[in-house]
Amino acid sequence: MPHLCFCIDKPGNPDIRTEFMAEHLAYIETILDKVAVAGPLKPAADDDPDASCFIYHTESREEAMSLLHNDPYYGAGLWSSVICEYFLPAAGTWIGGKIW
Repeated sequence: MPHLCFCIDKPGNPDIRTEFMAEHLAYIETILDKVAVAGPLKPAADDDPDASCFIYHTESREEAMSLLHNDPYYGAGLWSSVICEYFLPAAGTWIGGKIW
């Protein structure tokens, strides 16, 4: 089951991303089998990231949250808020069309 986690950075803390990026990326490499897609969010293409998005392949929301809680960015306090919910991929090129 896919679970989407949307994580908004705390304002004024871009240094946390830089400081913990290598650890974050190394962690993501250890859980790639659970990651459908992940990446930073930016207000515009040339801007610095201000949020993160993860879509995990997990059996439960609790498992998705566990993956997120083990991320070095989470431990460093980068995110001010996190939304993590079951995600129904219903339409689009990434899923090969539509489900109806």
